[in-house]
Amino acid sequence: MSRVDRYKHIHEKSRPAEHKKTFNPRKSMGEHREEEPEELAESLQEPVYEDSYTEDSRRSERRHQTDSGGGNGSDQPPRGKKDKKPKKKRKKSKTKRFFKWLVILLILLFAYSTVMFLKGKSAAEHDDSLPQEKVETFNGVKSSNGAKNILILGSDTRGEDAGRADTIMVLQLNGPSKKPKLISFMRDTFVDIPGVGPNKINAAYAYGGAELVRETLKQNFNLDTKYYAKVDFQSFEKIVDSMFPKGVKIDAEKSLNLDGVDIEKGQQVMDGHVLLQYARFRMDEEGDFGRVRRQQQVMSAVMSQMKNPMTLLRTPESLGKLVGYMSTDVPVSFMLTNGPSLLIKGKAGVESLSVPVPDSWNFGESSYAGSILEVDEQKNADAIEKFLNE
Repeated sequence: MSRVDRYKHIHEKSRPAEHKKTFNPRKSMGEHREEEPEELAESLQEPVYEDSYTEDSRRSERRHQTDSGGGNGSDQPPRGKKDKKPKKKRKKSKTKRFFKWLVILLILLFAYSTVMFLKGKSAAEHDDSLPQEKVETFNGVKSSNGAKNILILGSDTRGEDAGRADTIMVLQLNGPSKKPKLISFMRDTFVDIPGVGPNKINAAYAYGGAELVRETLKQNFNLDTKYYAKVDFQSFEKIVDSMFPKGVKIDAEKSLNLDGVDIEKGQQVMDGHVLLQYARFRMDEEGDFGRVRRQQQVMSAVMSQMKNPMTLLRTPESLGKLVGYMSTDVPVSFMLTNGPSLLIKGKAGVESLSVPVPDSWNFGESSYAGSILEVDEQKNADAIEKFLNE
């Protein structure tokens, strides 16, 4: 026995007696090939996870997509979150509808105002009881503070005052304070009338109409006016009765009598005719000062009572009658756009100033003009400027 055989024999004896399976490469590979299709099918199946794990993973994935600014590829919002876009669309839709109806309402309101204005204007122009007024030449100038100042003239054609302006006022609209303001000028104020010379301010109208009154106010008080409006007393009565069929409530400061009209002191309701007599009266110790104060009281009372809805509805027609009865160059468009707002703003009253202001005048006499008020023109001009710009 060779040495190799002897070692092999010793090795076989030293092995355990238990049966050991021998490795057959071919057989193992064959078994592997037989099992391969099943294992391949199983490997292609989607792995099964526990429900909690799947839900947590999905939530984590959603958070990751949200934080990173990514989407899930779908137009649908993630579960658990509310879609806010429909609410915004609904809000926009409601806003559009609101403005749509607002525009329609404004158009209807403007149409109503225009129709009623033209109706009132036509009625006044065809009123044969009063002579027709003609529009005068008026070179109005806009105020330096951007306001629209309107020169208001009240004409009394009686006796010696024929052709003179019994009332001279300036109404400021759209000024710095946005409130209507009224300046009244005493008719006996002695001023220099351009091209005429020294005279009472109310004589300016007799010499050159509304345009000369405008020039006189500019030269003596540095006051510009853009438009003018002249109304006679009969027209005033008709306008008041049109706007206030039940009369104007006013507190008469004293008992008085004028042209057969008796007025008792105290709170009462006046129609157009009685209200006119109350505003015109000056046969007492106060003279023109008391008359101007009562005129301002009447204007304020009329403005303050415009808050009645029915009165506001009658306003366009009344403005039309106002234009038809008086002589004015105020544009119709200006009246329609500013008239109602003026009356609404004026319901709290109208701020007023009387010229000459206190401590700026003295009584005087003129050989051709009679009793006059000698005034400090610069002091009054400064007071007017301050009043209109406050």
